[in-house]
Amino acid sequence: MATIDRQTATLALAHALSAAGRGLPVFPLSATKLPALRSPHHGEQPPVHCRGECGLPGHGVHDATTDPAAVRALFAAAPRATGYGIACGRAPHRLIGIDLDIDTAHGNDSVGALQQLALQHLFTIPPTVTVLTPSGGRHLWLTGPADTTVPNSAGRLAPGIDVRGTGGYLVGPGSVTAHGRYHLAPGTAHLPPAPCPRALLRLLTPPRREPTPSGHPGQETPPGRRGEGLIQFVLAAHEGQRNTRLFWAACRAYEHGFGDALADALTTAAVRTGLTEQEARAAIASAERLTRGRGD
Repeated sequence: MATIDRQTATLALAHALSAAGRGLPVFPLSATKLPALRSPHHGEQPPVHCRGECGLPGHGVHDATTDPAAVRALFAAAPRATGYGIACGRAPHRLIGIDLDIDTAHGNDSVGALQQLALQHLFTIPPTVTVLTPSGGRHLWLTGPADTTVPNSAGRLAPGIDVRGTGGYLVGPGSVTAHGRYHLAPGTAHLPPAPCPRALLRLLTPPRREPTPSGHPGQETPPGRRGEGLIQFVLAAHEGQRNTRLFWAACRAYEHGFGDALADALTTAAVRTGLTEQEARAAIASAERLTRGRGD
């Protein structure tokens, strides 16, 4: 087993160096897909805001570098690394990762959801680097402009679609995790990351919430057409999708300031799909707690 481990670590370093040579900032990952180096601030009393300013390794994505010597030093300090992460949002590529999860148990079709968004907002996903994950999902690599910061998000675009932006990272192809190996999709290895379509970029960078006309930050804005769209989204849920769709719709409503105003209508819609009122209220309450906890 030790021999296999050494070989896996050697291959991980080789893949990481290759990525760094293409201008992609990298750092070592463990088999859990988490940073392989322990934080030098482990055990310190919070708050700790270093993010690498101390000069020591162990700051996760903030360790990411394209310098070959620095990459080798990071992997030398993490001999059990089995893969590498690629920092998103960093020059020169300013990578944006579209993570399409496969969740057949809950009826989520992330690929179909992205296609629906493309039809609705009139954009096409260009041919680009695509990484296949051990779970059957895929990561699409896109690039963003220098003047745009794309935030990380989970399920904001649609259920099963996560976005890796500034401060986030993607597991690099060739990495080995506890669940299997990440590898490039056939026919995409020679492609450069494609520019993110402008219409999709607008969806990835939602505008900041504006103050309400009355000037009271706590006052709700009317749901309007957007609220109707969320209700229809819930009503279209099939068995296995009901909780997920309701939770996603409630998150979007609270993020845009009209969650409380839409809660009853969302509950009614969810009950019509087969959920009990108690289940619906619980899902909406969870969405409220999550979005308020994000502080964005």
